[in-house]
Amino acid sequence: MTEPTSQAAPGPIEIVDIKDWAGQWPVPDPVDTHYWQAAARGELLIQECPACGNRQHYPRALCIRCGATPGWLSASGRGVIYSYTVVRQMGMAPFSEWVPYVVALIDLEEGPRMIGNVVDCEPELVRIGLPVTAVMHRLSPEIAAPEWRLA
Repeated sequence: MTEPTSQAAPGPIEIVDIKDWAGQWPVPDPVDTHYWQAAARGELLIQECPACGNRQHYPRALCIRCGATPGWLSASGRGVIYSYTVVRQMGMAPFSEWVPYVVALIDLEEGPRMIGNVVDCEPELVRIGLPVTAVMHRLSPEIAAPEWRLA
């Protein structure tokens, strides 16, 4: 896996430090370590294939189009809601404390589609096609996860 490339981005994405996280933590591996570290710095990385130009997310060892080794591209953190669901029942902590909450598929400006929670709004305000911006919820100095706010 190549080191992250330096692409001009509109600036760092807001970081919110999460204290006392009771959920599972991502366990970085050799394929996605750069992704989690960048997120902790307020940067959203996606992969871009140097051979065919395909852009993809989630991090993989190979390009899903041609099989080459992908590089990294700094994404803007902007996208549009492709689809979503409102979770109204959840028996497992910490999610049970959040209900109702929104899980959405986000089409990034750069092409790939991601999944994440839409936060800081009432679920009734969320609609397909609305623009969103990323916010990084940092779980530790080395790990953060992107979530989304209505733009």
